[in-house]
Amino acid sequence: MVNTSDLYYDLYDDKYMKRRQPRHNHCSLYLFFLLCLRSSFVFLAFLIAAALFPRKWKYISGSNCNFEVCVNNTGFHSNLIVKTKNDIFDWHNYLDIDEIGLDDADNYKYLSFGWGDRDFYMSTPRLKDIKFMTSFKALFLPTSSVMYVQGYEYLPKFAEIKCIKIQKNDYLQIINYIQASFQLDSKNRTIRVGNGHTPNAGFYRAKGSYSILKNCNSWTAQGLRTADVNTPLWDGLPAAIIWHLKSSCK
Repeated sequence: MVNTSDLYYDLYDDKYMKRRQPRHNHCSLYLFFLLCLRSSFVFLAFLIAAALFPRKWKYISGSNCNFEVCVNNTGFHSNLIVKTKNDIFDWHNYLDIDEIGLDDADNYKYLSFGWGDRDFYMSTPRLKDIKFMTSFKALFLPTSSVMYVQGYEYLPKFAEIKCIKIQKNDYLQIINYIQASFQLDSKNRTIRVGNGHTPNAGFYRAKGSYSILKNCNSWTAQGLRTADVNTPLWDGLPAAIIWHLKSSCK
């Protein structure tokens, strides 16, 4: 004979378990969310610490530092800035200076060089122009790169800028690094691929592929390291590069 009370409690337990099951799922999702959030905070804290720590704590000071190199911060890009011509190098022998921008100027005293993802760099003149798909492709897919060249009669004052003095050999290392970033045609000439965001600028085909591990600021920092200039442990932020930028000369 079937015990109706047992059957009632069995049915009640089934309903109770079915009602409790979503709670277990919600708890699991909540714990997973907390774990991801915690991991994100840990990763962010690591990046901040790495941006504050220098790659070198001590190095030998040099002398006879007569050559200037500057870095500017435009918000999310950084650039290397050097004189167009000095006693040891003339950029007129490498670039058609009067073809850099639309203004046809050939009297630039300073040249600014930046490197980055081709699509993102050329289509994003301002922060408000950032597009999700363009950013996603630049960060996570192998994409082509460009050099962004700007000419100035005077050092630009519209963005944060910092200059240091370095030795002759270190200066030439930076020049060689910048030159080696350009992709050349069959006649060893630079390849201009578009107008810049201002009349004094132009885009050129470049070597290398942009990624989340190698961005425009990493390129700037690598150039400084070729000249034995100290850079942050994580060089993904332009502000961190400028903060660590110090002359190695007495």
